[in-house]
Amino acid sequence: MLGHGQTNAVRSTNARPHLVDSFGRSVRDLRISVTDRCNFRCTYCMPEEGMTWLPRADVLTYEEIARVARVCVERFGVDGVRLTGGEPTVRAHLSVLIEKLAGLVVPATADSPRAGQPIDLALTTNGATLALIADDLKRAGLQRINISLDTLDREKFRHITKRDELDSVLEGIAAARSVGFAPVKVNAVVQRGVNDDEIITLAAYGRDHDVEVRFIEFMPLDAQGHWLTDAVVGQDEIVSTIHAVFPLEQVPSRGAAPADRWRYLDGRGSVGVIPTVTKPFCGDCDRVRLTADGQFRTCLFATDEFDVRALLRGGASDDDLESLLRRAVGEKWAGHAIGQVTFVRPRRSMSQIGG
Repeated sequence: MLGHGQTNAVRSTNARPHLVDSFGRSVRDLRISVTDRCNFRCTYCMPEEGMTWLPRADVLTYEEIARVARVCVERFGVDGVRLTGGEPTVRAHLSVLIEKLAGLVVPATADSPRAGQPIDLALTTNGATLALIADDLKRAGLQRINISLDTLDREKFRHITKRDELDSVLEGIAAARSVGFAPVKVNAVVQRGVNDDEIITLAAYGRDHDVEVRFIEFMPLDAQGHWLTDAVVGQDEIVSTIHAVFPLEQVPSRGAAPADRWRYLDGRGSVGVIPTVTKPFCGDCDRVRLTADGQFRTCLFATDEFDVRALLRGGASDDDLESLLRRAVGEKWAGHAIGQVTFVRPRRSMSQIGG
């Protein structure tokens, strides 16, 4: 079942062919997990203990990652790449990979607003070590950054992440702004009974520090796989809570972007909500994912994976890679089916897939 209605791929006859699924959705956005490891243990992402990390030999090299990204950009006109984890900054020499990816240019013939320009290169991080490397990442060519921050309360932070690193994250946000990332976006997963009483506090933080807070509906599965639908705080409630204190007006349609956005009527910035559960955006989804161990996924909740690593290490050509990616996207689901009886939980945790 589609979340917002099907979209149709439209391109000129001279445009480079896109990677299009059976519902007419063109793939524009490649999410790459560079590691399954993390220095936090967020309760909605992974178990506190008992994780078995991938052997180093199973993790894609930077050269392998860059090759897959290049094929996606050159062959399909993919114009956005986002690096995730686990926590991407725990992988050594991350700026080396960023420099490789920053050199990718969207073909001039691509049906994309970025045709002939460098790809949109972004990173999602928990921010704990960002203050140490923010300048290096910016110099390497990283364009945009999202930092996770679910609470401004030290005890809650420790409860959610199992780490006492709130000050480090706040320093990371400040460092991202100081080296010139703009806008800096802060992602906050809202859970009822955990941090839903901080919606206004977090919104005020964004206004005061010139960052865009994006509230994310809690996906109703914790790291142990339990259904927790009562913990979901929906978009309408989040927006009405903020609007009652800081009046808002909605920004026009998001298109394929996951967040709906509102601007503050007093001109002090904007705020977003990603309504993953209550208003799924599957009908406009333009994302695919590459896991740290080289498995290609067409949805965060997909139950099937396609082994890109085996091709990369088996002497496959770029044509072989293109063929596999086309076949995978051709089998992409209409939607994730959260909340429906047909929903099947993926075998991997969020940290292993790449959020």
